[in-house]
Amino acid sequence: MSEKFDVIVIGAGPGGYVAAIRAAQLGLKTACVEKWVNEKGATVLGGTCLNVGCVPSKALLESTHKFHDTQHKNAVHGISAENVTMDVKQMVARKDKIVGNLTTGITGLFKANGVTTLAGMGKLLSGKKVEVTAADGSVSVYDAENVILASGSLPVNIPPAPLTEGLILDNEGALNIDETPGTLGVIGAGVIGLEMGSVWARLGTKVTVLEALDSFLAVADKDVAKEGAKLLKKQGLDIKLGSMVSGTEIVDGKVKVFYKDAKGEQEITVDKLIVAVGRRPQTQGLLADDSGVKLDERGFIEVDIQCKTAAAGVYAIGDSVRGPMLAHKASEEGVMVADIIAGHHAQMNYDVIPSIIYTHPEMAWVGKTEQELKEQGVKIKVGKFPFAASGRAMASNETDGFVKIIADEETDRVLGVHMVGAIASELISQGAIAMEFCSTAEDLQLMCFAHPTVSEAVHEAALAVDGHAIHIANRKKR
Repeated sequence: MSEKFDVIVIGAGPGGYVAAIRAAQLGLKTACVEKWVNEKGATVLGGTCLNVGCVPSKALLESTHKFHDTQHKNAVHGISAENVTMDVKQMVARKDKIVGNLTTGITGLFKANGVTTLAGMGKLLSGKKVEVTAADGSVSVYDAENVILASGSLPVNIPPAPLTEGLILDNEGALNIDETPGTLGVIGAGVIGLEMGSVWARLGTKVTVLEALDSFLAVADKDVAKEGAKLLKKQGLDIKLGSMVSGTEIVDGKVKVFYKDAKGEQEITVDKLIVAVGRRPQTQGLLADDSGVKLDERGFIEVDIQCKTAAAGVYAIGDSVRGPMLAHKASEEGVMVADIIAGHHAQMNYDVIPSIIYTHPEMAWVGKTEQELKEQGVKIKVGKFPFAASGRAMASNETDGFVKIIADEETDRVLGVHMVGAIASELISQGAIAMEFCSTAEDLQLMCFAHPTVSEAVHEAALAVDGHAIHIANRKKR
């Protein structure tokens, strides 16, 4: 007789491991299936985000940002340094250490909360049975009252640029470059492409970004996209829009990239090429034909607003379902589903999920963009405040960017918050909190923000919605 659990989670990424811990905290007998192993054959938790995604990329971004500031920006503070060098191998080793600490930490959290780790490839069978195939090929089957599918996503590969070890890389390979390339090509001007391009541009690499679309960051508010493009180009990223890659060729250890733009056929030669054109749901081999779970035409698992699939007692969360492929979205879905399984009332507000690009300055937003609202016919009022007018930003020598707040003209309710700035990733949660509690622009106007802080830019942007900002010349009489 197979062992039975109240909850079995397939996948230990930021959605799966959080769901497993939350379920265990609620008193449910919980197991989590994970196939990822390290070079020693040990199971590694944390999924793409902790191992080859969000966390390691931020480690590299932070290291290269400090190096770039030491070289180019700290002189304004009276700090001088000559012959500054970067040990890229040490930088990568630091990144690996951080990843190891965090993944080991999840193992400890599983143990502390009583979550059972099932090592191997998980597959949902009919009747909420879960088949686990271990690395040695042995197969075990477990019974579950509830199953949570959290299989995550994989990088999209494109035929014109087949992955080639050490030369044509996906996001995982990009994180393990241990020598500064002279030239780097990036296919895709999305989050991964811009972040990885920024890492190497700061170390002196000539970076060319090829983006098939004619517009830069079409998903972002137009003001954020315009400011972001200007600042990244100023930093040395050569972003070529409307450039469709048609092929690649390895010549003398370099990558020749062929693409077509408005001027016709073009080509560049680079030392390394990163393919960052998006991600796809990792659902192949996840489901038996009679599991009862349905996939859409793009391979995503079909779920309702509470992440319930077509099979009773089976839920799906994270990158394998609709919505943005974001770690924090997956984690909150995991908590929601665990709460529902435990009999609690739970829901998630999909209208208030922050998005962030960790370039420098950072770009972040939550809610609707100005163009979306205008297309929907919503009457809006907009307030913007530049960091150039912030005393704290001046003191930090981080005056690029702005905060933009969009409110409903009739109700004054905050509908969107958008920003470009040095710590936009931290400030954007102020906008998310305001929107979650249905705040109006006036609510933010009436708050007392600490001085001097960069957060005051949020306050001033809210005041600017009605033309009442104090530190820019847009005042109107009340």
